[in-house]
Amino acid sequence: MSTTSAADPDVVDGVPRSRIVVASMVGTSIEFFDFYIYATAAVLVFPRLFFPSGNDTTALLASFATFGLAFVARPLGSILFGHFGDRVGRKATLVGSLLTMGIATFLIGLLPTYGNVGIVAPMLLALMRFVQGLGLGGEWSGAALLATETAKEGKRAWAAMWPQLGAPIGFFMANGLFLILTLVLGYDSATSDAEHAFLTWGWRIPFLLSAIMVIIGLYVRLKLEETPVFKRALERGQKVKTPVAEVFRSSWRPLILGTFVMLATYTLFYIMTTWVVSYGTGKVVDHSGVKVAIKYTDFLGLQIIAVLFFAAFVPVSGWLADKYGRRITLIVITSAIIVFGLSFHWFAAPESATAGRMLLFMCVGLALMGLTFGPMSAVLPELFPTNVRYTGSGISYNTASILGAAVAPFIATYLVNSYGVGWVGVYLAIAAALTLTALVIMRETRNQSLDTPV
Repeated sequence: MSTTSAADPDVVDGVPRSRIVVASMVGTSIEFFDFYIYATAAVLVFPRLFFPSGNDTTALLASFATFGLAFVARPLGSILFGHFGDRVGRKATLVGSLLTMGIATFLIGLLPTYGNVGIVAPMLLALMRFVQGLGLGGEWSGAALLATETAKEGKRAWAAMWPQLGAPIGFFMANGLFLILTLVLGYDSATSDAEHAFLTWGWRIPFLLSAIMVIIGLYVRLKLEETPVFKRALERGQKVKTPVAEVFRSSWRPLILGTFVMLATYTLFYIMTTWVVSYGTGKVVDHSGVKVAIKYTDFLGLQIIAVLFFAAFVPVSGWLADKYGRRITLIVITSAIIVFGLSFHWFAAPESATAGRMLLFMCVGLALMGLTFGPMSAVLPELFPTNVRYTGSGISYNTASILGAAVAPFIATYLVNSYGVGWVGVYLAIAAALTLTALVIMRETRNQSLDTPV
């Protein structure tokens, strides 16, 4: 329970709740913008400029491999930033994670390509992607705790869904900016050559613009106070010397459950955003030999429409999780994801995958993504005591990113080439079944006090 003013319940320790909401949402929007511009470039730019190959699929897979590298770094980032978040405080650590992510993203915009420096180019790109992962690994749990540890009683999932909105907002900005650039510069991924303005300098603009957004995020976050829940933990002398050792010693069960609770969410999102671009624009050929060929700019427009469904259903899920509980809400949603996975062939089989059907496919998938993603920033923090909450929730969230997101585009690309698009849906359904099992085992956390160790 947070400390509020008797005169104004919308103020926490002198800070308006509206400022806290904006700080949590703006920060995650910037971080996810940085993360997603890489995901978009991993399909559109990097295979041509950093991973040249005589085989388009091989170059795409190499690009996806560096895309997945950040997910390997994210658990390390959660341990690094979690250590300071649980010992020094949420506010200072959030500033550090934002700077880490922002600097790495800006530097990607300055990197030389393979044609300039050879093998050094993909090595530098991989390094910056790894640093991006470190930053985002510390960002999510800090933003989630900022929201949950200052929430009104009974409204914790609603408060926690605001930083979750940063994901669709960041995605919308990233893809919107790339769409504008390709239209203004007249770039066509199917016909434009390597000397086109978009490939020589245009793709760098989103990465360089991230510097401006980071400055805005820093301004907002520096005006915050430490969360009252963390202050009270310090007053009680609950700070631990090594949070990562403590969380593995005392909270190993929540670590495992939290990881698998997040698995379906990650798998769904990166299939519906990163992999689907390569599939829908015809860069991946189905095993039947039929190509799905939608012009890149058209497909990006479809994806931007679909991500609005993601954003719209995040608040819905926050409301449902507060009203009915986290566990039952997520059990129903995860069951729906399994059904959706088993319907992939109907939605996206290459012989029938029109632009309209692909739009419906993405709208359904991203609506489910909003429903499953929204409550997570309440669920995972509620599994852990205050003195290891930053570390524990971060490790669970980001370990799931390795099992789900890091490999999802790679596995989906292999499956669609070898067995057909229906098997990509089976892969999603299996991941969702594992999440469903974890949810059945997990106890309800809606009424869990954040001041009381689990």
